[in-house]
Amino acid sequence: MSDLPAGLQRRDFDGDSSLATRGDPVYGEPTADGWRAWDPRRSKLAAMIELEMNTGLQAGATVLYLGAAAGTTVSHVADFAGPTYAVEFAPRPIQQLLSVAESRSRLFPLFKDARDPDSYTHIVESDVDAIIQDVATRGQADVALRNRRFLSQDGRLITVIKARSEDVTAAPSDVFSRATTELATEYKLLETQRLEPYHDDHLAVIATPE
Repeated sequence: MSDLPAGLQRRDFDGDSSLATRGDPVYGEPTADGWRAWDPRRSKLAAMIELEMNTGLQAGATVLYLGAAAGTTVSHVADFAGPTYAVEFAPRPIQQLLSVAESRSRLFPLFKDARDPDSYTHIVESDVDAIIQDVATRGQADVALRNRRFLSQDGRLITVIKARSEDVTAAPSDVFSRATTELATEYKLLETQRLEPYHDDHLAVIATPE
């Protein structure tokens, strides 16, 4: 595995090796000595790291996380990153996300819609180091394009295209082709990879602004 950023390690939990971050547990994950296991079957970002994709994430990075849900993945990110703005629009998950943030001073939940970045442009600082996107909606590439304004010129877009959220009737390969073509209008695609065996019909994309 390629070098991991500070604050992210591979640790043993009852004989099983796993990615891990330091922080309070969130979703019943195994813990040991202050570390918490990061399960790639429950986190697309962890799957990307397990598959040795070069996310470019570094300790202390400023992150805009789109589609934070109840905090499963974004809690791990906030354990080692810097200021982490977590956008979620569903009322039930945002309540759980607020609880997750209580023990994480760098995690800032935003009850907003990632499709409407104007609603949080006054809160999120410009030139963030990374946008991590995990939204289950149509128009996933469009969401990434709308939020490009926040990303520094040398920053990274780390996103996952969920084929079934875009079009349940189309072949995933066709969905991925359309999405990456749309992303390429404003981003330079650095790496793409499907996330099997961890997640079916998901394409991970790492890109930087053109």
